[in-house]
Amino acid sequence: MSGLSRYVHVLRLFGEQKSEWTVQEIATSLNVPASTIYRTVRELVADNFLEPSTEANYRLGPAFIEYDRLIRLTDPLAGIGISLLRECAIQARAPCAAVLARLYGDTVMCVADVVARDSTVRTSYERGRPRPLLQGATSKAILAQLPTRKLNRLLADHTPRRKFDPTPEQLREQLVAARKRGYCVTRGEVDAGLMGIAAPVSLPERGLIASLSLIVESAAIDDAAERRLVLLVVSTASLLTEELKLAVTLDGARRATS
Repeated sequence: MSGLSRYVHVLRLFGEQKSEWTVQEIATSLNVPASTIYRTVRELVADNFLEPSTEANYRLGPAFIEYDRLIRLTDPLAGIGISLLRECAIQARAPCAAVLARLYGDTVMCVADVVARDSTVRTSYERGRPRPLLQGATSKAILAQLPTRKLNRLLADHTPRRKFDPTPEQLREQLVAARKRGYCVTRGEVDAGLMGIAAPVSLPERGLIASLSLIVESAAIDDAAERRLVLLVVSTASLLTEELKLAVTLDGARRATS
């Protein structure tokens, strides 16, 4: 382990279950000499990616707060999408959470979320939290957009873990159907009792493969309400895609004249 990968592996140890680590704990976990980890931690502290805590422990540092602010200001998906998410949650006229998510390695990560006023819906999709790529409408609307080679690799590595999980062949059929329809609906795949309705948001020229979704309580949605929410999600996702394309065009024009 050398170069950038060493720093990444160190930082990825920090999480909700264990937010503070000693140099020796990091060295043991990564099977790297403590002297190497000490130098790595010292450099990460110098640039505020880590900071000292108590009793020789270290925790994530304030540099991540600075970069999170920059992402919020410059990420076109979240920047343009947040107002549309709010409007979508209002127009749903039902307890819900509206979510924007994008591809993140071999997972899906929420980049913006809005919970409707007085909503009791609590979804595990929240900003910055990676979620499974093969479960839920939010994720499957993204999966359905992937190039064939990458999709084949992901499906080849997929082993159903629960008795009701689809096989790779069944999952492929679901994705083909979702791509044809232009949206995806799932129930209880990620959070028990919740229903996800998602549509794709795609801008390949900017490297964006994403989805916009509404998450509602399954028991509260009948067939008529489902149809109405599908139309709402699809139209909102389409509007977001068009606004992103316009932003790209305007940005290109600005760069050409500057």
